Amino acid sequence: MIVIIQCAGSKVEGAATLRSGDGRAVRFVAQPELAASDGALYARPDDDSGDGVSWREKLLVYNQADGANPLGLLPASRLYKPPIYSSLAAALPASKLFVLSAGWGLIRSDFLTPAYDITFSTQAKPINLRKKSARYDDFCALDLNDDQPVVFFGGKDYLPLFCALTWGYRGERSVFYNAQIPPEAPGCRVQRFNTKRKTNWHYECAEVFLRGDLCLR
Repeated sequence: MIVIIQCAGSKVEGAATLRSGDGRAVRFVAQPELAASDGALYARPDDDSGDGVSWREKLLVYNQADGANPLGLLPASRLYKPPIYSSLAAALPASKLFVLSAGWGLIRSDFLTPAYDITFSTQAKPINLRKKSARYDDFCALDLNDDQPVVFFGGKDYLPLFCALTWGYRGERSVFYNAQIPPEAPGCRVQRFNTKRKTNWHYECAEVFLRGDLCLR
């Protein structure tokens, strides 16, 4: 089984990021035009890095280097503060654990990922809110020709991206929700997870899965 969990807004303190040609740390946000004029370099993942290549392309090349990590980027499973990410990484190989990132797309848990502040949550600051109309060349590290069952742990704000990036996947896709009305998830098996927890309820759902107590219909 393959597990996909949405990203988290809280990142590990001091997490590294990519750097510009002049050595500045890049602060990845959804709407850099809203950033304060504080001398820092704000950018979207698909912005030009300054030499005709996007930051996304540079990150991909960085990950393809033979074990080199000079900037000290963290793998996705260690970038986020909530302990559920490390718990999943301890239980599953990287080939079966993915993160759905609002900034980078669908990435493996061992993908070296820079710190970023991009989200689909409407509760976020405008600078961090990714608009549905915004163009992103999202990664999709999942092999769509695979036929292993996939289970997604995430909220409704992330569900459209999950459905879009996994469209055409050969295996069964299961989606959990915590609302009165089931979400729209074309081609997916939708199942309610009953809990009184409202914020980040999908963490509890993932914890139940790790204990082996989650009933997949």
